[in-house]
Amino acid sequence: MYITLETDYAVRIVYELCKNGEKLDAKTISLNTSVPQRFAVKILRKLVSIDLVKSYQGVQGGYQINRKPKDISLKTVVEAIEGTYCFSRCLAPDGECSRGASGRCCNQRAFAEITEQVNKLLESYDFEYLSKEQAAISKELAANGRAKRTKN
Repeated sequence: MYITLETDYAVRIVYELCKNGEKLDAKTISLNTSVPQRFAVKILRKLVSIDLVKSYQGVQGGYQINRKPKDISLKTVVEAIEGTYCFSRCLAPDGECSRGASGRCCNQRAFAEITEQVNKLLESYDFEYLSKEQAAISKELAANGRAKRTKN
């Protein structure tokens, strides 16, 4: 089970906009995130529709993050693309138990607990944190690269 490619791309796009902080055109976003430009524009429209990204029209147009990175969780981005996360269809707002056992099913209770935990984790990761994590990873990789060059 994976998140969709569209959601993966949306996370990359939001990360790029948060990291940069400036207005970027779709082509630059596409190049920096390895997301095909047409797909990036489609995703950006969804992010604009929930007011996560601001769109600027015209020759000097582009896209800019519309919230502080600390105020944007992975859950926000996942739900912008995929809707509310539920581990099983029987938990979806419009879902129904095909056995008519809604609320009386041990599986549904387990699925509800899993859904709650995943949603809490998705909410706990914000883009400010992710940016700091990436900086630490980059620093670690650079230090390892220097160590390897020193040994040779």
